[in-house]
This record gives sequence, structure tokens and C-alpha cells, in this order.
Amino acid sequence: MTYCVAISTNEGLVFCSDSRTNAGPDMISTYSKMHLFNLSPERIFVVLSAGNLATTQAIISRIEHEHDEPDSLNLLNCKKMTDAARYIGLISREEQAHATSATSSSNVDTSCTLIFGGQIKGQPPALFMIYPAGNFITHSDENPFLQIGENKYGKPILDRILTPETSLEDAARCAIVSMDSTIKSNATVGPPIEVLVYENDSFENDHYIRLEEDDQYLRDIRQSWNEALKLSFAELPKFDWETRSHNTNVHPLTHDINN
Repeated sequence: MTYCVAISTNEGLVFCSDSRTNAGPDMISTYSKMHLFNLSPERIFVVLSAGNLATTQAIISRIEHEHDEPDSLNLLNCKKMTDAARYIGLISREEQAHATSATSSSNVDTSCTLIFGGQIKGQPPALFMIYPAGNFITHSDENPFLQIGENKYGKPILDRILTPETSLEDAARCAIVSMDSTIKSNATVGPPIEVLVYENDSFENDHYIRLEEDDQYLRDIRQSWNEALKLSFAELPKFDWETRSHNTNVHPLTHDINN
């Protein structure tokens, strides 16, 4: 399994993904789920993937191959981000259908779900979740993030922290905490963690980090978050009976037999 999250703020976009593809008792394997297409000084795209690895590889390979076919629709000539999302959805649907046909006798799940985002010059950045059927949805001000894969463990902090006004750096830290929470609760999600922070209108990918299990920054984030949670938990409001005077030993449900 996997977990990927992408966040949209007024300042730009954040992408975060794990790299675990298999987690058995005697084998753990990894493969990047973040695919960058920095195609020209005027457009940049990122694809995050969850699902069948072979299908994902076929999708990415076809996207790269079609860059060299100027007469056909591709990421180099899409005029709008919605056109690009529709193009990615079409490729995803066709490659999944091909994979399903090739493995029809083995009952292998060949489906995949994608997060697609980026910017074309002259347009605002955008994020899309592309379903296995090829259709897609986008983020909103009320929900400025999209998740795929094992999304339930890392969702609470995203719901509580993120707004369009959140800074890119805070959004990136929020994504890392969301990822770490998922890793702690689900063994099928694991490092290396990849994070890409994209600033509006920069068309650069220079804010990229890859965090291994023993990375000091990841360890610092994990320790700080754990300590903050324990401290906050200890300061939660007490129940009435915890603050009641210790001078009385009468249980509140006990009645005086003389009354």
C-alpha cells in the first residue's frame, strides 16, 4: 500500500509521498511514487501514484514517450490544467484496461489512483485526484488537500491545521507529520519520504527533500510532535470529580438514609 498527500495554499503546492511497495515478514521493497515533469520554463507537473506498480510504470512511461509526439495531445501542449488532468486520466484508464486484459485469469488488481498537480504559465497552480475510471476532482478552500492510499491515519492533522492561508513551510511540515502518523499506524507505508514544495510562478523544483528512516530532520519532527501531543494531552480539562474537594468522601450518588 502507500500514502500520498498534496496540499494547495495561496503560496503554492506541496507534494508528499512514501516509497514502500511491499512490507512482508521477510522482505521490504521501495519505489518512488512521486514523478516530476519539469518540461519547460513555463510548465511543471507532478504525479503521485497509489495502486498497482506495473500499471503506474506503464502510465508514466507513456506520458514520457508522448512528449516526443508534437502532433498529439501531451503535457507539452495542453493549454489548461484541466486539459492536462483529462489527458492523464485518459492514459490512466487505457493503461488500466490493458493491464486488466493481460491479467484477466489471475485476479490481479491492476487499478491505480493518481494525484496530479502543477502549473502552466498564465494560470494558477492546481491539484486533481484522478480516479481509476479516469474522472477527477480538485481541491477546494474548505479542503485544500488531496489524499490517496492509506489516508485515514494522516487526515486529522490536515483537517485541523490546513487552510489556504497556511504557509508553504507549515504545509510541508503538516504533510510530514501526516505521513509519519500513517507510518506509525500502518506497516505498509514507510520511508523514504519524498517532499516537493512548489512556489507559485517559479516553475522550479529546487525545494525537494528525501527523508530516509534515520534522517535527523525526520527524527526531530517525530520527537517534537510526540512530545507536543503528550504535553497537550496532559493539559486537557479534568473531569468534575477530579477537581472535587478531597474533604468529602461521600459518593455523589449516595443518599443520606435519614432524608
